[in-house]
Amino acid sequence: MGGSVLQAADRRSVAELEDLAYQLREKLLHLCGTYEGAVHIGGDLSSADIFTALFNHALRVDPSDIRNPERDRFVLSKGHAAVCMYIAMAIRGFFDYDGIVDTYGQLDSAYGMHPCKVQLPGVEASTGSLGHGLPIAVGMALSARGRGEQHRVFTLMGDGETGEGSVWEAAMAARSNRLGNLVAIIDRNRQLMTSFAEERVAFEPYPDKWAAFGWNVIHTDGHDMAQLVAALDSLPASDGEQPTVIIAETVKGKGVDFMEKNLAWHAGSLGAADLERALEALENSRTKESA
Repeated sequence: MGGSVLQAADRRSVAELEDLAYQLREKLLHLCGTYEGAVHIGGDLSSADIFTALFNHALRVDPSDIRNPERDRFVLSKGHAAVCMYIAMAIRGFFDYDGIVDTYGQLDSAYGMHPCKVQLPGVEASTGSLGHGLPIAVGMALSARGRGEQHRVFTLMGDGETGEGSVWEAAMAARSNRLGNLVAIIDRNRQLMTSFAEERVAFEPYPDKWAAFGWNVIHTDGHDMAQLVAALDSLPASDGEQPTVIIAETVKGKGVDFMEKNLAWHAGSLGAADLERALEALENSRTKESA
């Protein structure tokens, strides 16, 4: 893919990636403050660092050549985090952020509450019904193997959806078919829509469950950009036989103190006063973390 591949020598520094993640959260809040309906802001904020590391460091993609057969594929299994993906892709150069703000959630908009590959070129799969992203990614990875292609297939899931049987069927199929070109990332924010995860499903010991299914398990802090980059850089060769899962420990609502670990902010909207308060909290969080 020539110059479109972000090689180690010219990848953005961790500090630059952290700046991009801050911009992503800031743009998310602005959209949440202008859109009249609810935005899934809690899970968007928890996955912002992951999206930033993917689109600006790990994924071999070229916004000017979105059909290149050698490109990496990305499937957003937690489809309700679509707006975070849209903005991350806009920052990467796929499309214009203002177009997202102007049309998000409107009838016939390319930027729906869940991603649609028919409406928005550059999106690899239409998703939204939880538990489907990993099975789709398994099919893509298996197809790539059959064609002798070397690209990777990535998927991002919420931890809540991994309580569904379709995820574990796909996990077993991935190992059975020796799909070393498959990478699953878990946004492990430990919250569901109306409860905390462990109150409803016994996920722990979570890494052990994936290991028992034969996966290579990487456990990391999903808000530490250096750790995320290291996790992505440590992926085994794509022609290997063991799929990899990156379990990224995150905080729902990360960066905005009154949203963090607050079940009320699974989804919501921001008025003018709340937007100002949220942006101030985001800036304070950044200052605190950089101190």
